[in-house]
Amino acid sequence: MKSHFFFLAVLSLITVSAVWAVLYSTPQGLGLSDDSIAYIAGARSILSGQGYREAWLASNQPVTHFPPAFSSILALIGVSGLDPLRGTRFVNALLFGGNAFLLGILGWRMTRSQVAGLVLALLFAVNASLLNAHAVAMSEPLYIFFSLASFLAFFHYFNTKQNSWLVLTGVLAAFAYLTRYAGLALIATFLVALILLQDTWKQKLTSAGIFIFSALPFLLGWSIRNKLVADNATNRTLIWHPLTNENINTAIFNFSEFFIPVETWRRALIKIPDFFVTLLSFIALVLLVWLLYKGLRKFLDPSAEQPEILSFTSGLYIFGYLASIVSSMMLFDASTKFKLRILAPVYISLIILLVFVGYWLWQRRAMIWRSIVITSTLIILALSFNDTAALAAKLHKGGQGYASFQWYDSQAMDFLVTLPEGTRIYTNQPGPVYLYTDRPSYVLPDLVDPVTDLPREGFVEGVGALQQDVLSGTAALALFKFGSEEEDVQSIYIQLADGLYLAHNTHGDKIYTAFP
Repeated sequence: MKSHFFFLAVLSLITVSAVWAVLYSTPQGLGLSDDSIAYIAGARSILSGQGYREAWLASNQPVTHFPPAFSSILALIGVSGLDPLRGTRFVNALLFGGNAFLLGILGWRMTRSQVAGLVLALLFAVNASLLNAHAVAMSEPLYIFFSLASFLAFFHYFNTKQNSWLVLTGVLAAFAYLTRYAGLALIATFLVALILLQDTWKQKLTSAGIFIFSALPFLLGWSIRNKLVADNATNRTLIWHPLTNENINTAIFNFSEFFIPVETWRRALIKIPDFFVTLLSFIALVLLVWLLYKGLRKFLDPSAEQPEILSFTSGLYIFGYLASIVSSMMLFDASTKFKLRILAPVYISLIILLVFVGYWLWQRRAMIWRSIVITSTLIILALSFNDTAALAAKLHKGGQGYASFQWYDSQAMDFLVTLPEGTRIYTNQPGPVYLYTDRPSYVLPDLVDPVTDLPREGFVEGVGALQQDVLSGTAALALFKFGSEEEDVQSIYIQLADGLYLAHNTHGDKIYTAFP
């Protein structure tokens, strides 16, 4: 009993410290991107009673591209009077602490060792990449929370064989899907695990059916809503576009930052040709062989020893999640990149497996293995803590993305605020325009669709209509970072601004209106 109290006390301390770390790192609010503003505007729209809509755009269409869970949580917080822009900071701080707490419990259940649970929680809380992922106003922290909670419910189902736990797993996995569409990979992971690990075909099919019917109402409900309001289930179009070298290099860079917490070491290692590619390939191969051995052995021989549930499903999830992300990039959405937030769920599964391997070595009871485990754990924690402390200090100095002083001190934004009410604003930055002027705006005509990478039709006509609207005196064209874009984008901006009056020009931000 005393050991349980000590474990929960230390885990609670880690949880509180994690919450404080996010709050300390974001004194001016979480980092903001276009997607962040979409979630915040969606929450404000829900709060206003208009439903989940694209409030940052003048079209104000129903949102289908982003699932509703994160915006709904922000709207729920907003009922207290706290604007979603401010509320998201406290939500993500609580989620960082909550995710650390869940991992502590998960590590304890996985290994039956409270020390291993505390180590897992610490490895998460002192990881710079994962702190960074929680310091941005995005849905990944909530997605991770629902994912971890579903893993724990799945574990309890196999321990107790009570269907109520399986129903809870399905509901939590559905909530993960309603947070990010990548939650489909989580649902697929549990289905595969049920088919592989249950003893009889009756158990396999029955448990799979219970799980599916627990998740299905939420998935169908959201898809039907989208079909009714937008005639599209998820705003995804099936079009082939292969992975680019740039996207692959982004993945390698982010993985290198996760694996090597010392920047000088990382820079030295990344110069070695294919070092991280070889490392990632080796990890993937070892993990795949282990999963196939454990999973197929149990599937082909039901009397065989059942693999540890949490580690097995975590490993299975890595492949399922990456397969869903790569499929999305290649078949649906070319704008998705291997950014930190996309890879964060994989990082957590890797940390879970690292602790599992460490505990397995500890159980060998040989002095050399235990010495290696203790030394490695202390070194990783020390280096990670130092890396995270440096990141927290850096983030503390100012807001990230659209939350930086370059945006909230923008003279161009101040100019837009002075425009007569009802003036239509066309801009290449609709997110921050909405954020800092509280006005929805119109997107620009674009030569290429950012989702499909295919040429748009009617570009010339769109440019002419925009210029005519601006010259009528009822609209303005706001182009931010005019001189810092690529050459092809610059040429589009020049075409758009041709024949318009330059009414404001500061730091590369240009605003065009009708001639005075």
